[in-house]
Amino acid sequence: MALSYRRPLAMPEGGCEAMDGRLRAAFEYCRQVTKHYSRSFYFSSGLLPPAKREAVRVLYAFARLSDNLVDEDGGLTPVEMANRLQAWQEAMYLLPEKQTHPALMAWAEVRRRYSIPMRYSEELLEGMKMDLQWTRYQTFQDLLRYCYCVASTVGLCSMYIIGFVDRPEAFEKAKDLGIALQLTNILRDVGEDWQKGRVYLPQEDLARFGYTERDLAQGVIDNRYRALIDFQIERANSLYELSWEGIAWLDRDGRLAVTAAAEVYRAILRKIVTWGYDNFHRRAYLSPWEKARLMPQVWWRVYTLDKHISV
Repeated sequence: MALSYRRPLAMPEGGCEAMDGRLRAAFEYCRQVTKHYSRSFYFSSGLLPPAKREAVRVLYAFARLSDNLVDEDGGLTPVEMANRLQAWQEAMYLLPEKQTHPALMAWAEVRRRYSIPMRYSEELLEGMKMDLQWTRYQTFQDLLRYCYCVASTVGLCSMYIIGFVDRPEAFEKAKDLGIALQLTNILRDVGEDWQKGRVYLPQEDLARFGYTERDLAQGVIDNRYRALIDFQIERANSLYELSWEGIAWLDRDGRLAVTAAAEVYRAILRKIVTWGYDNFHRRAYLSPWEKARLMPQVWWRVYTLDKHISV
């Protein structure tokens, strides 16, 4: 069966260097935003070719700054934050030359160059709106929609930047990876999210292990809590494994970066356990040396992908 291959449209020769001054500055702004907010994403995106690297960092900056609109309230009410997010969404539809915010300008340009469907940006912002509407999720199925909106959409946009074999499995695997990454974020940030009044651990799972929100408030780490977190880690790891084959459907020059991102995040799950499950007072992360130590394993996993697909 012949496979349809979605190759990204080429960036201008020299990437950002061939753009006008404002757009070049907007891309540089997004690079700095990415470097400031996520050392892990900055590290893994550095494994992409220059033009794709620039583009995915623009994507990250757009997603990160969108999230900041509802995470960093600056004393605003929920209604005021919702209005701020709505104004951001309305501006998102403008052409690059009409934009006034550098992240929106760069993201509009990346969407245009790589033919990224607008619906993914809209769904991403839907996830941000969910943070203003809900602070609890009753079931894991309820949480899945949130994870899809705030994380899987980023993976789906990345596919268009990297290039991919156009088949349903590629999209499904990208969704699985996004959910796994977001579950990792949730497990890493339990204490931080509690301080913001949010509990992303499904209520049904808290009940399953007899762990209460009062325990969360007190930062109780006992056998109940360890079992609860282990349950979530196993769920995330299962999704990482489900998503693995999907990396084979990506353009070869993007596989190393995506695999590195997945393996770094899986290592964060292991770090939570190593640090005694204390995600109330410590935010699990990998040092540059620990990331470097993962690279031979990452390279080998990518090397073995060739047996799955040939494009």
